[in-house]
Parts: sequence; C-alpha cells; structure tokens
Amino acid sequence: MGFNIADLFERAVDAVPDRMALVCGERRLTYLEMDDEANRLANHLLAEGFGHGDHIGIYGQNTAEWLVAMVAIFKIRAVPININFRYVEDELAYLFDNADLVALVHDREYIDRIAAVSAKVPGLRHFVMVDDGSGTGAEQDPATIGAIAWEDAIAGASAERPDLPRTDDDHYVIYTGGTTGMPKGVVWRHEDVFYALGGGVDAYTNERVTHGHQLAEKAAATPAPMVSLNIPPLMHGAAQWGALRFLFEGNTVVFVPRFSAEAVWSIIEAEKVNTMMITGDAMARPLIETLQESPDRWDLSSLFVTSSSAVVFSPSLKDAMLELLPNIMVIDAIGSSESGMNGMVIQTKGQTANHGGGGPTVSAGRDAVVLDDDLVPLPAGTGVVGKLARGGNIPIGYYKDPVKTAATFVHAPDGTRYVVAGDFALHEADGTITLLGRGSVCINSGGEKIFPEEVESVLKGHPEVYDVLVVGVPDDRWGQAVCAVVQPRHGEAPPTLADLDAHSRTQLAAYKTPRHLVLVDEIQRSPSGKPDYPWATEVAKAAVATPADA
Repeated sequence: MGFNIADLFERAVDAVPDRMALVCGERRLTYLEMDDEANRLANHLLAEGFGHGDHIGIYGQNTAEWLVAMVAIFKIRAVPININFRYVEDELAYLFDNADLVALVHDREYIDRIAAVSAKVPGLRHFVMVDDGSGTGAEQDPATIGAIAWEDAIAGASAERPDLPRTDDDHYVIYTGGTTGMPKGVVWRHEDVFYALGGGVDAYTNERVTHGHQLAEKAAATPAPMVSLNIPPLMHGAAQWGALRFLFEGNTVVFVPRFSAEAVWSIIEAEKVNTMMITGDAMARPLIETLQESPDRWDLSSLFVTSSSAVVFSPSLKDAMLELLPNIMVIDAIGSSESGMNGMVIQTKGQTANHGGGGPTVSAGRDAVVLDDDLVPLPAGTGVVGKLARGGNIPIGYYKDPVKTAATFVHAPDGTRYVVAGDFALHEADGTITLLGRGSVCINSGGEKIFPEEVESVLKGHPEVYDVLVVGVPDDRWGQAVCAVVQPRHGEAPPTLADLDAHSRTQLAAYKTPRHLVLVDEIQRSPSGKPDYPWATEVAKAAVATPADA
C-alpha cells in the first residue's frame, strides 16, 4: 500500500522541498512551490463542490499549470482527463461527453471551441483558464463560458494540503486514440499504473518498489537530481509518466511549451539536461536535421540518454543521432496506454539494427509475455508469431465500454488476466521479445502478413524519404498490396517507386516491398507522433484506384 499518486508526489516534496521540480517556459517551481500551487487549486476545486471520482479535463499545450493541475486533481481524489488539443468540435464534444467531464482547466486559446461544444455536455459546469498569451479577442473572452482565471482561482484558496482519505484504488484515466477509431479512456488503479508506468518496477532490474516511501527516501539520499526533458505534449501518456516518475524520485522535470528542434537543443544546454524523452521518428528527425545543420551551436555534454516510446524509432535515425552524439545511449521502449511498459533495449553506436520485424528487440519487462491463439504463453524460441500481452498490474478496463474491455482484457485458461492491446511479437530464443507491429494495420498480401512498421523502418533509411506510412490497398491478385505514402525530403528530387523497390529489396523479402507509391506534402500524425493510418489508407486508396473503382 501507499502508492496513491498524490501521496507519492507529496512525499517527494517533504523529502526535497527546495529542489527544483518543474521548468517550463518562464516558470520555475521548486517542489514546495509546486505543492503550494497544487494545494491552492485543489482547495479551489473542493470549494466548488468537486471531489472523489469527478472527471476534470485538462485542455492545453505544455505549461507548468498543466502538470500542477494534474497533481491538484489527484489531491482531491478526482480524475484528470487528458484532451488532445488538435481535436475539432465533433471530436471534443464526443470526448467531453464520453468522459463525463464536470470541470475543465484550459488554455485561453481554446475558449471558442469549448463554447461551441459545452452546451452539449450539461454536466460540465466549471472552467479555470490558463492565460497562454493568445490574446483578448472576443472569441477568447473567458466570460463566454464563465471561466475563472487560474491566478484568481488559486489566489483565494488555502495552501494547506487537502486532508482526504486517499487510497491506492483511486483512479487514473488516460484517453488514447491509438491508430484507429474514436478515443477511449483506459481506467487504472493508482497502484497498478504506478507499477506499470510510474517507476514502481525498476526498468533495468525488473525489481519492484516494496513500500510507498522508498522513492522519496531515495530522493533524500541523492545529493543532486537528474534533469529530464519530456518533449511530447502532456496530453500524451508518455509525457505524463515521464514527468511523474521523475517527480516521485525528487528529480527535475523540464518541458518545452511547444515543440521545435531549436527550442529542445537550447533548453538542454541551458538546463544541463541529462535525459531526453521523445516519441519516435516524428521528433527524432527534425532534432537530428537541426543538429546536422549546426553541430557546434549547442553545448550538449550534459545529455547522456535519449529514450523513445510509443512510436517506432527507426534504426537509420538512431544511427544518425548517435553519429552526432556518440557518447549518449538510446533507450527504445515498447508499451502502450493499456499495457504499461513491456520492455526496453539500450543501444549505443553500431548496435541499432533491429534483428527482426519492424520494432525493436527488447529485454522483456516484468509480467510481459507473448501469447498464442489460445492465450497460452509461448516458450522462448518457438518462432511462432503471437500477441504481446502483460499480466500483473494492468488496467480495470475501458471507461464505459464493456465490449472493448472484454476483447482487450482477457482471462487465460489458467485464470491469469492479461491485457492484449493488439501488437504481434516473437518470443526469441534468448528470452527477448521482438515487436512486429499492430494487428489492426497488418497487411495481408497473398496470405503473407506484412507489418507496416517493418517496411516503414527500411524506407526511412532512403535519403529522399523524409517520412512515410505504409498501408494496404485492394489488389485483384493478392487481396492487398503494399502502398508507401511518402513525404519527400524538402529540396530533393522525390523518390520513384523503382528507387524504393531497389532500396527495400536489400533488407526485405520481395513480397514486402512497395507495389505503389503515393507522394504527399506532409504525413499526418498526432501531436505525439503517432501515425494516422486511416488518413494514409484513404489517400492511398484514392490515388491507386482504377477508373472503374474511383
């Protein structure tokens, strides 16, 4: 016991109150200052009648207030709900309603969108506005929705910690869009998500934290904090847990308000950042290219780890990063909002090649297995493709969706409950796990399964390819054919299908090479870099359709 998220944070505050906790933009908060501000917002929300189990949305770009609000909501045993800032009105209306929001902390710039949909969500009755400097036009007037400014909300509230009987059974919910379908809320108990994502299991040894004060005690015994830069937007689970697990250990968490490669390298130099977290190629490529253009502009000697999760990090880009920063380690982790962390691999220069499939081969995380079709764990070295799964500390299920819950959170014949999020994998002879790809986007060509991630990783190594998604399109002979949707590198002649075929045949079986090529101005991805496969499929099908099909 003792793994409530608010409690874990408060223990770190008590252990290292004067240590720097959070840096974002112009704001710098020590642990004590962050706790004080979170307490004030928590007491404001309590005074407005919110508490245990209430769902309170956070809708904004990266700010100190975003993370403070999350902690404040946990303090009153309520549930913070992440909101994708790219959603348009229909998507927002769906999420606000599906999540049963009763209050919202939001950036000023989104007031017009909130006003357009809030009437459709009658339970949503309170708004706290973060002034993001987006202006004071009529469309951004807080009076439109009756919002109270953040500064006013906290000014009149007590800085004392709310005295509530928190438990490890309190809920954490993360809304995830995945690669297909409408967003769905994954519901976790605090204790379970702590062990799955929050540092409750040592990623290097697989040993579990044994009591709720252990991480705070470690913080107090450590003379200097690690400084961690989390680049993804806080509405993404990877950024939330990249921050929380470092806070539990008394470290310093740094964010950039909005992603730009120059801003990232500049803040690494200014704050002496030790570890940087990205989400795959979408962030790695602009970071690498900016550093290639100005390799001596920044002092990056403090950086020794770059970690990536949630999205494919291609070997060619890892090699390029390690060429520029030869003294760092690259950590590639696999996992999801539904499963937590399932494994990781530490790579240095010359060790980045994937020796199977489209994803990395990792040391298996605690409780990670590969299941066969009968939900029985596959022994190491069978060569049989199965589904990646995790037992132990896993979510309760999807919020208000018993059908999806039953399909994803399954019981094996021996009674073990697993989460099976849909990724195919191999359990290698040495006990490692090779991630192959998501089954929902797997291409079936002539009976052969082709995982898009594998083909994409190879194509990204072509010098004229800036970004690419691979999808299946209808084919009279094979059922589906591989189509590469490519964003060419700016200023270069675009690759031809023959170019990509010749390049990929050196690393892929012939049936996996692209049969079609569609060039686009820009590949669509989520703010965290996740691929938009439905969009790519639509673009590909429209481009390769025959006149009779069109």
